[in-house]
Amino acid sequence: MLNDIVKSLGHPEEILNLLKFKMGGCRAVMAKLDYESMSESLRTCYTYLNQTSRSFAAVIESLDGDLRHAVCIFYLVLRSLDTVEDDMTIPLATKVPMLNDFHTFLYQADWCFTESQEKDRQVLEDFPTISLEFRKLGQQYREVISDICHRMGMGMAEFLEKKVGSMKEWDLYCHYVAGLVGIGLSQLFSASQLADPEVGQDTELANSMGLFLQKTNIIRDYLEDTQQGRAFWPQEAWVQFSDRLEDLAQPEKLESALSCLNLLVTDALRHVPDVLTYLARLRNQSIFNFCAIPQVMALATLTVCYNNPMVFRGVVKIRKGQAVTLMMDANNMEAVRAIITQYSGELRQKVSLTDPSRAETLHILGVIAEKSAPLQPALQSKSSHLSPMYLSAAMLLAAFSWQYLSTTVAQAQDGRDMQGH
Repeated sequence: MLNDIVKSLGHPEEILNLLKFKMGGCRAVMAKLDYESMSESLRTCYTYLNQTSRSFAAVIESLDGDLRHAVCIFYLVLRSLDTVEDDMTIPLATKVPMLNDFHTFLYQADWCFTESQEKDRQVLEDFPTISLEFRKLGQQYREVISDICHRMGMGMAEFLEKKVGSMKEWDLYCHYVAGLVGIGLSQLFSASQLADPEVGQDTELANSMGLFLQKTNIIRDYLEDTQQGRAFWPQEAWVQFSDRLEDLAQPEKLESALSCLNLLVTDALRHVPDVLTYLARLRNQSIFNFCAIPQVMALATLTVCYNNPMVFRGVVKIRKGQAVTLMMDANNMEAVRAIITQYSGELRQKVSLTDPSRAETLHILGVIAEKSAPLQPALQSKSSHLSPMYLSAAMLLAAFSWQYLSTTVAQAQDGRDMQGH
């Protein structure tokens, strides 16, 4: 934890939130599930959920009512499908029909796949447990999950045999692998009656929610994907700057690489106004948190990625303190508007005078600024006269003291335990 605090020096609110989170503040956004009341197969599904995505698990487990289980199973079904798509060791002759038919496996009690080499292969090996819990869901949920699984599998199969060429094809690919997730989730929200019918009916906005997250992941994961032989950056973008996509990682190509990167970040940003419109329609707190937290984290990630050479050299991540602060703060529309205003302002400061996409970037940032403007002026913080570094130093001292006290208490407890023996 101290390492995370050091990284957040200069951001006192992050240090404060790390301490709050460590001392139980996480319960405000991450509910504790009653595993004892679950069937063994459902407990197993939640175990797989936490193994495959700890970040998504946290917000899924906080959803209200039976929607929680429906979204858990939806996630695991699509994670299974995605594991098939990602596994480069499965021959196309096997993979294509498997993707096209995957939705039918939901109703085949014994179907599983034991030949995957992917890290998440357990969801395929124990698919009978996942499909069992799927078949226990209400019909309104099963219909949505099966339909989205079918459409996504067909889309994935289509792109196995062709590259992502034009920017329109990039949108289409992202629709298949993430936009459909947004549409499916929105339909599940409405089916649960925890969201208005228009949330599930407006597929354009739901698609944008998915596209923004997926494009952020694709942009951030450039190096990992190219090293593993995967190409998700659209050729229409990178061919303007390089003969081969993987050449953008070469040091002598840095200026061209950054221009390409900034072009793609700009394209992803055009979905942010739709994100704001979508979030403003949500009325249930657990659904709002579920949707808002990943979106603001994606914007924070894009802000770090923009014009950043590290995208081509290693792993780009937001600080843990940043992530925790976003999780704890993004719980209402005004807070989300403020967060988006903050990051769009940081992006504006980073736009170079010589960047080829400068005009387009500034334009979309202007649209976002107008859309995210607070409905009422924020009150000036009473602590605005204090130096961020002073506050950070004070909080760092508090963190050291807290850790020292925790260690002392633990040692004292160990001593009592030893005396008891």
